Amino acid sequence: MAFFRTQFFPHKFLSLQPFPQTTITNTDANMITVDNVGLQFGRQVLFDEVNLKFTRGNCYGVIGANGAGKSTFLKILSGEIEPNRGSISIDPGNRMAVLTQNHFAFEEETVLNTVLMGHKEMYRIHEEKDAIYMNPDASEADGLRAAELENEYGHMGGWTAESDAAELLSNMGIKEDLHYKLMKELTGPEKVKVLLAQALFGSPDLLLLDEPTNDLDAETATWLADFLADYQNTVIVVSHDRYFLDMVCTHMVDIDFKKIRIFTGNYTFWYETSQLMISQMANKNKKTEAKRAELIEFIARFSANASKSRQATSRKKALEKLNIDEMQPSSRKYPFIHFRPDREPGDQILRVNNLSKHDQNGDLLFSKLSFTMNKGEKIALLGRNTTAVNTLYDVLAGVTPADTGTIEFGQTITVEYMPNENTQFFTDKNDVNLVDWLRQYSKEKDEQFIRGFLGRMLFSGEEVYKQSSVLSGGEKVRCMLSKAMLGGPNFLLLDEPTNHLDLESITALNNALVEFKGNLIMTSHDHALLSSVANRIIEIGPTGYIDSLMTFDEYIKSEKIRVQREALYEREMA
Repeated sequence: MAFFRTQFFPHKFLSLQPFPQTTITNTDANMITVDNVGLQFGRQVLFDEVNLKFTRGNCYGVIGANGAGKSTFLKILSGEIEPNRGSISIDPGNRMAVLTQNHFAFEEETVLNTVLMGHKEMYRIHEEKDAIYMNPDASEADGLRAAELENEYGHMGGWTAESDAAELLSNMGIKEDLHYKLMKELTGPEKVKVLLAQALFGSPDLLLLDEPTNDLDAETATWLADFLADYQNTVIVVSHDRYFLDMVCTHMVDIDFKKIRIFTGNYTFWYETSQLMISQMANKNKKTEAKRAELIEFIARFSANASKSRQATSRKKALEKLNIDEMQPSSRKYPFIHFRPDREPGDQILRVNNLSKHDQNGDLLFSKLSFTMNKGEKIALLGRNTTAVNTLYDVLAGVTPADTGTIEFGQTITVEYMPNENTQFFTDKNDVNLVDWLRQYSKEKDEQFIRGFLGRMLFSGEEVYKQSSVLSGGEKVRCMLSKAMLGGPNFLLLDEPTNHLDLESITALNNALVEFKGNLIMTSHDHALLSSVANRIIEIGPTGYIDSLMTFDEYIKSEKIRVQREALYEREMA
């Protein structure tokens, strides 16, 4: 049942006028306090003696290596998990909202109602007062109770709740014709948006978000970043999206050395400061004061740059108050990723002509796709239909035949393909240790060479003899990257190469693709990767495509492109 802006009351009760929407604001600075918290599973200590304070108006990005306990820390803050030691305290009167990861929890609810349920207390009050109004045997005491509930409901903003929820959904790309459908009728990406809207609804005092940009398209992710950059309450977020962290975060919460510490600044500032500290430690001849002066100069330069951007960091002056002595380099390691072509590509790179493909049900995935790729071009391939994008990669790689059209790579072109789904490379038939797995893709078969290569990709010691069948998702992707590097390609086909990777591996891959001297076509949800690497954008649909020589940031901000995209997908709906 949805919220209603107009209420009808039994005749024996006085008609109550709606209260204007007001906001109750807790002016206390500290919203949530972490006091001496420790967590371990058996002998494994994730973190210990954690003492933190999260304050109003700030956005905290939680970072750490895979397995460090980022999502677990959010669950402790939300009360889903109890720590072994210590306590979490939330100032009275503050409402917390958590982005749910269960995409099937509201299957029988309407889309609009699912969002409204995000404000649990408001929803409970609505249900209680509605039950009183619908009860023909309600007593005078019930009427007085209903009056109290109306007062609370009005102060919470209940009278505009439905329109507020509808506006939130529309801003996230969920059109009005979907608002009264059941959740089970929506696609996976649509459900993600609705659940995100549920968490945001009613401006909670404390907002906990675990990977909020997963499965979001670029427009919605950008809208969310802008929304949170201006958010007045407290946000704590786990994300592998560096662009998102840079846009919204005023502080980084770093889980490292089995401790959790808060640093002022966004992700780029934290990363570059950490890298600078590492280089300073490596140069032992540098005097302490010289190190300090270099770091202070860097902080001042970063502060000046941040103030000219939309980053949330620009709202804070705390960078000027940083205690240099408290900063230390991260213990996390970055894989060595470098694509070195075995041969220089010629002038003829790739020509695609009139390409089309249907799926197994006969539905058109893409059609009449034609383009010629020039030397030095790096294409970001976009599309709302994930299956269409995945299939186009298979067609370009020769894994799947096209229905119509031709694909011509130049004679000097050597291609390495990293598919979105890599299960076929790690089947039981191919279940060998990592040394033997990688050896089959290497011209150099010597075990020391293979072990050294794996070591640079963070497989050290006895890990190189781990069976390929027990690898995690991130480990499999690092293996696929190793395979691609050993092929010495001058052309890369990369379908979601950052999936399952941690921030360190994503950063290393990003740097490698910027430096890559060949051509590539890639798809990714990582905004920073696309914006720093791609210099041409191709977006496909079943009724046509858009081909534009511009950067990713220019593409998503272009009004001309927006009109073209709407036309592309309107034809699809028709």
